Amino acid sequence: MNREVTLPLIVDDRGTLQVAPADVSKLLRTVGGRWVRLVESGEGGLDEDTVAALTIELAKLADRIDVACIAHSSGTTP
Repeated sequence: MNREVTLPLIVDDRGTLQVAPADVSKLLRTVGGRWVRLVESGEGGLDEDTVAALTIELAKLADRIDVACIAHSSGTTP
């Protein structure tokens, strides 16, 4: 999975973020964590390696969102 995803920040005319980045990051990490718990409990018939890879990618995406939003808030570019 070496494909990069670009997520635009949604800002109004004053530069205020319209989506709480912490909520998006938390959602991504929560989805990955839920998948891991399903694998650990044997529910859902999920492949452990696939879930691990997807969970890692979701966490990386959440990290990138955090970095972009921190940069936006501080007036710098990531």
